[in-house]
Amino acid sequence: MKKMKPSASSVRGKQALRSGKHIPDSAIDFSDIPELSDEQLKRMRWIGRPATGMAKQLIAIRLSSRLLAPLRQMAAKRGKPYQTLIHELLERAASQAA
Repeated sequence: MKKMKPSASSVRGKQALRSGKHIPDSAIDFSDIPELSDEQLKRMRWIGRPATGMAKQLIAIRLSSRLLAPLRQMAAKRGKPYQTLIHELLERAASQAA
């Protein structure tokens, strides 16, 4: 039987992650890692989404390519991601329907 490496998205991968022994930060030896310089600290930036309290919910939606292509073109003309444009259009339609 072929041995597969664990993947966090598979059932086997999730089991492998759960069975791993947790090591608390206090037990890790960080002594061989050099301190960051002031210049390095200045160049650092946050990676990820800001916590605004207005997080959007991730959903899956199927759109025909006949609909998606012009939406992407509209978004490109406006200089914004197409998903943002779709959100704005849906938000406007929902507020008008209410």
